[in-house]
Amino acid sequence: MKKYLLMGALVLILFKSQAQQNAVEPFIKSVDALFKQYAEEKKLPGVAYGVMYNGQLIHSKGIGLSQITSKIPASPQSVFRIASMSKSFTAMAILKLRDQGKLHLDEPASKYVPELKNQKYLSKDSPEITIRHLLTHGAGFPEDNPWGDRQLGISDEAFSTMLKKGIQFSNNPGKTYEYSNMGFALLGSIIKNITGKSYQSYIQEEIWKPLGMSNTYWEYEKVPKGSLALGYRWINTDWVEQPLEHDGAYGAMGGMLTTIDDFAKYVAFHLAAWPERDEPEKGPIKRSSVREMQFPWNINDIAAKNKYPNGKTGLVVNAYGYGLSWTKDYALRTSIAHSGGLPGFGSNWRIFPDYNIGIISFSNLTYAPMGGINMRVLDSLLASSQMSPRAIPVSSMLRQRQKELVSILSHWDQAKSSGIFAENFFLDYFPNQLQKESDALFKQMGSIRKVDEMVPENQLRGKFRLQCERGDLEVSFTLTPENPPLIQEFHIREMRKAQD
Repeated sequence: MKKYLLMGALVLILFKSQAQQNAVEPFIKSVDALFKQYAEEKKLPGVAYGVMYNGQLIHSKGIGLSQITSKIPASPQSVFRIASMSKSFTAMAILKLRDQGKLHLDEPASKYVPELKNQKYLSKDSPEITIRHLLTHGAGFPEDNPWGDRQLGISDEAFSTMLKKGIQFSNNPGKTYEYSNMGFALLGSIIKNITGKSYQSYIQEEIWKPLGMSNTYWEYEKVPKGSLALGYRWINTDWVEQPLEHDGAYGAMGGMLTTIDDFAKYVAFHLAAWPERDEPEKGPIKRSSVREMQFPWNINDIAAKNKYPNGKTGLVVNAYGYGLSWTKDYALRTSIAHSGGLPGFGSNWRIFPDYNIGIISFSNLTYAPMGGINMRVLDSLLASSQMSPRAIPVSSMLRQRQKELVSILSHWDQAKSSGIFAENFFLDYFPNQLQKESDALFKQMGSIRKVDEMVPENQLRGKFRLQCERGDLEVSFTLTPENPPLIQEFHIREMRKAQD
């Protein structure tokens, strides 16, 4: 029986996935028009973009030119500098070392970068900079764009000399969020000092290679001739080519060059971290570590009236994870993203993990604001396709307690002997009162005709609907953390009142 239930659930999932795929495909036709219009509005010389769904790059295209003088078209195979989109690769390398027991995130960073010892903080009671501070832009360094962009190619020796002269702090570590390229350059030094390899070699071997990213580079001179997108500024009425920075000590914060096709493999790996499951690990780092990267560790902005690209105005909460930005938007959807900007380039990627969709876009215009068009495309896609988020699976214990609770609802005199309620329950709820309330509700609504499936909030809390003769009731309950879990909280209400 269990085998057939599992097969049925799989068919249902596949059916739903195919239905959503069918809903997504018509919208894809409008993506090209949106990007074309945006490229014209922002005077972008070239753009490459790709749409991800269910772990696949389902649509990609190029607009304009990757090299103006040579008239080379931009394409998903063009190699663009992605600037700060590199940061999450550095963060992923740090977590891989953490998972291997080679460092701890709350250790002082000075343990691995000796130049950080004896730095003068803003007060004597300041904590030391930790690795976690560096990952989350919480080290107290001043925001360093665009100065940091011009440090990309400095040598390890020059960076060491800079640190030895002393760092100037805008805040003490751990106090607030402030975006710092220096922080990620230091993470690159930590990777080097622990592994004995350059951070470039370590990330290439431990992340790019396992993901199959064979057209991704640190040094632009190694990119095959004709594949490299050159960077431009729009000055007066023309595009002016910008000099490319060489690879160096600061590349850990923004030095990568890659293609849409290659970066899509990285995005697919992030999407594949969800949902939590038992199957074997397949990536460069554990799925749980990827989810940890995506967690909102450092809140940086809350806006009650943020204006979205679709014209809607609503709440937005922004935070920073490990090399990644986290957003909760007006529709209470969680998205993970990061932008990149350097002289000559602008880029962005964003995923909605609960919907298994994402988008990537690169341009070869200085600080091209690609985040806006990416959000507009994804928001429009979700609205037009009416996609629903990934459902939380119902735990066997929630389903069991639901069945047992339903049998009690009109017989509360049997509640104490049922063995399904926690020790607090009858101190907070009283069987006589529960029976009285239940009798009144069922007298009004009539007998139960159907018990709907549980709608879980998590593995130990959820709600379900009772379809009665003259209306519907909603029942919600929460289980305890003990083994086996027991019902500690219970509510029942008329659904029409909840909607009013």
